[in-house]
This record gives sequence, C-alpha cells and structure tokens, in this order.
Amino acid sequence: MGKENIEKYSARYALLKSVAGFWHNNVFYRKVIVLGRENIKPNDHVIFAPNHQNALMDALAVLFTHKGQPIFLARADIFKKKTIASILYFLKILPVYRIRDGFSSVKGNDEIFAKTIDVFKNKNGLIILPEGDHAGFRRLRQLKKGICRVAFQSDEATGFNLKIKIIPVGLEFSNYSRFRQVLTVAYGKPIEVSEFFDLYKVSPERALNGLRSRLSDEMKGIMVHIESEEDYEAIDELRSMINGRFSDDIRFPKLLRDRILINKVNLLKSSDPSLYKRICSLSIMVKEKAKELNTDYRLLEKKKHPIGWLIAGMVGIILTFPLFIYGNIFNLTFLEIPNLQIRKIKDPQFHSSIRYGISLALAFVFLPAYLILSLFIFSSWWLGLLIFLTLPLSGLFAWNYYLQFRRISGGFRIRSLIKQKNEEFNILRKNHTELVNLIAAL
Repeated sequence: MGKENIEKYSARYALLKSVAGFWHNNVFYRKVIVLGRENIKPNDHVIFAPNHQNALMDALAVLFTHKGQPIFLARADIFKKKTIASILYFLKILPVYRIRDGFSSVKGNDEIFAKTIDVFKNKNGLIILPEGDHAGFRRLRQLKKGICRVAFQSDEATGFNLKIKIIPVGLEFSNYSRFRQVLTVAYGKPIEVSEFFDLYKVSPERALNGLRSRLSDEMKGIMVHIESEEDYEAIDELRSMINGRFSDDIRFPKLLRDRILINKVNLLKSSDPSLYKRICSLSIMVKEKAKELNTDYRLLEKKKHPIGWLIAGMVGIILTFPLFIYGNIFNLTFLEIPNLQIRKIKDPQFHSSIRYGISLALAFVFLPAYLILSLFIFSSWWLGLLIFLTLPLSGLFAWNYYLQFRRISGGFRIRSLIKQKNEEFNILRKNHTELVNLIAAL
C-alpha cells in the first residue's frame, strides 16, 4: 500500500485497525461513547473535522469510531525518510506541504490534491484537523482555511458533482493523558458545501470565510467549548465538581451535561455578574482546598461515610490483595512501562499518544509471550489458556481495586477530619455545598 493506491481497501490495514481499535476502545479507554453516528452516510463524500486538543488521539478517536478506511492529511516534514513515509502511507496518511517547507515543495500539493479527489470518489472520507495544531484547552480556536479550500477545490475540479459534505466532530476526553478514561465522540450534522457554491463562483475568499465560520459554529455546538480565557480554570473545574459522577453515563453523556452547565454559567455573566463571579470564585477555592486536604469531589458529595461500610470495604481490600498483585503483572507491563518514556516528552498533550502507542506495541510482544509461557507452565492446554485469559481481566480488577482503595481510605480521612473538627475541611465543605446549591438553582 503506497501513495498511488492509498484509497484502495487494504486487508492488512483492516486487520491492524481492528486490533488497534480494540485496544483503544476497550483497554486504553474504559469507555468510548459515540453520539450522532447516524449523521454518517456511507455513500456521501465527506470530510471529518474534529477539534484538536489531544495530539494523535484526536485522529484516532474518529478512526476507531468509524467503520471505513478514511485518509488523513498530515504535515509533509514527517515524510522525509523513505522508511517512515512508507509506514505513513500504509497507515493511510497523505502529506500536505506548507510554505515553510519551501516554495518548490508546495508544488507537491498538486499531486496530493489529485489523490484527494480519488479518495473522495472512492468514498473513503478525509480526516482533517481544522485547527491545524493542538492545544490542551477545552476551547475551539481559530480554524485554518485549508479544510474549506480542499472541499471547494475538489468539488470544482469535478464540475461540482461530488457534493462534498463536512461533518463536524466534537471530542471530549475525561482526562487528556491518563489510562482508563472516558472518550466521547459526537458527530454533528453534515454541512453541505454546495450551499456556498454560488458565492464561491463570485468570491472564493468570501465563500471560504463563510464556510469556515459555519464549521466553527457547528463544532462549538457539539463539543465542550469554554469561551472565557479569564475564567477558564474555574469553569473547567466546575464541570468536574458538578458532572464528574456522570462520566460513564451513556443515556445522557457528560459532554451534553457540561454544555448545558457552561451555557447557564455564561448567561450569568451578563444577567447576574456578581453571582457569576461568586460561582467562579467558589470553584477555584474548592479546587485548591480539596487538593490541599487530599480529597476529591466524589467524597465531598457524600454527606456520610458510615464506618461499617468503610470497614467492610477495607476487609474486602485485604482479602483480595493477592488478586491485586496478580493483576499488576498486566498493569505493570502495559501501563507502567509507557510511563517511563513520558518523562522525556515535554508537550503534555503527547503523553496520551505515547502511552497508547507504546502499550499497543508491548501488547504485540508480551501477549503472545504470556500465552506461550502459560501453555508451557501448565500441563493442560485449556488450563494454560484459561490462566492467560485471566491476565487482562485481573489487570482491570487491579485498576478498579486501586480506585476503590482510594475511595475507602479517603472516607476514613474525611471521618478523621470531621472528628477533629478541622476548620479547613469545614470551610471546604461549606463552600462546596454553597456552590452545588447555586448551580442547582440555575
């Protein structure tokens, strides 16, 4: 599979995608929630336009929630080495040349442009990240014109017969870099590029700006978008305090709850500025004090932490400790080894991509090794296979074991603070209760 036939179906790529997708959707993330999948029509010529906050994971989020073999566009400088370029072409990635790559290089875009038309005709779909680069903020930044230019020029080159559509995609990560988080992918309603054809024939620049503005508005409507830079931290933290417990909710996903919350808070900024400032101030105070006292919002939400429940939970923790140790064979291999490489990466938005890539590579090496070792150690093949299959399950158990241990130890810690009549904790609980009540009143 090379550049010349990149749009053709590849069985080897399909196999790799199914394995990598399983690891992405079921191991790396504990849950992947997809909204608006009905907006993707198999016979449409489409460009997917996701927001760009989490480096390579943004493109993978679309790839692994979509059945086809879409083509990606990426900056051309990563294609300089032939070996790397051949791998990228196999992964269905095409280069895009920029002026900074040299004026002579930009001419290479003519060949890439011709290839994108083949991609559209084959109905693969293109994935273009319209912000151009990533940033770790839940805010849509100014979109580049490139995605609109590709759509217009491709349709123009085929006599405006392709009827290209741009599908806005909203991505939300419960945490950008940690393992076992929740990813929500929201596919918006397609934007018909043909709506701008008449304007494009008269004034291409005005049509580009109009389509870009429309796409920006549609993307903001399906993602978590915090407009305020001044109060970004307060509003972003407010989402965790109020909606954190709904992270795994599929029927009413947290992304939708967050959008409603942000819209209500934004309205206050003009209708009741003093209340708006109070909410933002409380959000920051609760965040800082909770960190100082080593507690979390889930623990603060509970009015009581019954001693009987805590003791029973701790007994369960002690009894299942051997299983936790066994489960860490899996976790230490696939979760901790990637962490050793993270320290070398300065850009925190690449941490998740590195963790995923290394853990997937380790899976190709260690899982077969663990299977062979299990079959070798145990005389019965079925027993060896059974032991091997328990490894990932025990790994998931060990991860949840750790979370449960933190909740139980946190409950004991809060009981101790209450017993000591800790003034700092009383202030924290008072501010948290006031904040929750103010939001509930909205």
